Amino acid sequence: MPATRRTSKNVDEYIASFPPDVQDILERIRLTIRNAAPQAQEAISYKIPTFRLNGALVYFAAFKKHIGFYPPVRGDAKLAKALSPYAGEKGNLKFPLDQRMPYGLIARLVKFRVKQRTSKAAGSA
Repeated sequence: MPATRRTSKNVDEYIASFPPDVQDILERIRLTIRNAAPQAQEAISYKIPTFRLNGALVYFAAFKKHIGFYPPVRGDAKLAKALSPYAGEKGNLKFPLDQRMPYGLIARLVKFRVKQRTSKAAGSA
């Protein structure tokens, strides 16, 4: 892992800064998000990859022992329960690198966030 987190110009550069095994995981998470939210736009925000759809949709980042996924889940009890084994501080998610990555659960989370962002945008229109 990079010793210090520097600002990447884009998501490709961010992913390329990690070892190949972590790059594979990050690319698959990226693809999972793209498939679940094809209209979302990629960016770097807070020095980590983010997808935007009517504002921030989701963020993800690699750390020494886990992948962090943000923001916290609110508004769907079933989804929150399914994600509870991965709950970190302040409601963020931590997917351990030494365990199977729950890509299907990540897709569910992103689709839920798309619904939240879309309904919020419709309510403010």
